[in-house]
Amino acid sequence: MMAGTRVISAVSLGAVLAALGSFLCARWFYTFNPCRTFMATHQTALTSPYPGSQVKRWPVPPEKVSWSVEWPEYQPAEYTAPSVLAQPPWADPPLSDGSFSPQYNALDGKVQRASFEGTYSVESRTPRNPIGRTGVIGRGLLGRWGPNHAADPIITRWKRDAAGQKVTDPASGRPVLQFVAIQRKDCGLWAIPGGMVDPGELVTATLRREFCEEALNSLENEGQEKETEVKIQSLFSQEHLPVYKGYVDDPRNTDNSWMETQAVNYHDDTGRLLDRLPLQAGDDAGKVRWVDINGNCSLYANHASFIKIVAEKRGAHW
Repeated sequence: MMAGTRVISAVSLGAVLAALGSFLCARWFYTFNPCRTFMATHQTALTSPYPGSQVKRWPVPPEKVSWSVEWPEYQPAEYTAPSVLAQPPWADPPLSDGSFSPQYNALDGKVQRASFEGTYSVESRTPRNPIGRTGVIGRGLLGRWGPNHAADPIITRWKRDAAGQKVTDPASGRPVLQFVAIQRKDCGLWAIPGGMVDPGELVTATLRREFCEEALNSLENEGQEKETEVKIQSLFSQEHLPVYKGYVDDPRNTDNSWMETQAVNYHDDTGRLLDRLPLQAGDDAGKVRWVDINGNCSLYANHASFIKIVAEKRGAHW
C-alpha cells in the first residue's frame, strides 16, 4: 500500500512538473514573441480634446478603463467627425440607417470586422473597444464601427559611412539601423508610413501601396523610372520580418471604433536597393527622411515600440 502510494505520488508530482514546464514555456513564448497580439493600455487613446475637434473626453482613470469595472457615472461625449458623417467610400453608414446591418467579429462582405484581440462585445448593435473606455463614443475620425485595420511597412537599412562601412554606436558597439519615417500632416509627429487596408485588399498589397504613396509620392509620379520600380519589386518580394499584429493605442480611438495594425519590416541588408531610392513625401506625409533608430525615437502612437522590436531582432543599436 505504501509503495503504491509512493508511485502515485511520484506520478502526480511528475504530472505537476510537466504541466508547470508547459505553462512556463507557453508564458515565455507569449512574453517574448513580438508577433503576438496583446492587450495594450490606453494612453494616447485618452488624449483630450479629441484630435481635430474641441470635444473633451470624459476623464478615465487607469483603474476604470476596463469594462469589467462598474461605473454608472460614466457619461462620455459623443463625436463622429463631419468628414465621416459625409459617408465617403471608406466609412460605414450611421447605425440609425435601417439598411445597415454590420456583421461584427467576422468578415462582413469585403470589410474585415474581426479583431486581432479576439471576440469583442456588442451592446445594442454597437461594438465595444476591447481594451476599454476612452471617454468618447461614436466613431470620431475613424470610418468603421469596430476595428479599423491598417498596415505599417517598416523599411530599414544599415547606416554607412563614406567608405560604405556600417556605422556602429560607440556606447553599445552595435550597428546603427535607419528607417524611412514620414511627418504626419495631421499632427506633425514622425511616424512609420502606413495606412488603411482597403476592403478585400491583401495586407502585402497595402504595405507596398502605402510606402509608395507616402514615401515615394507615387500618386504624383505614376510613371516612375523602371529602375525604381524594379527596386521596389525586389524589396517587397524578399523575406520579411513580421513585427506586430494587434490593437494600436491611437489618439483617434473611441469606445466604439479603434485602430488595429500589422507592422512588417522589409530590410535592405546591402543598401543596394534603398541608398538611391528617391524619397519624396506624398499623400498624408508632410516630410519624409531616413531616421537613425535609437532609444530616443519619439514617434506617433506606439510606433516607437515597433521600431524597438525591429532593432532587437536585427541586432542593431537601440
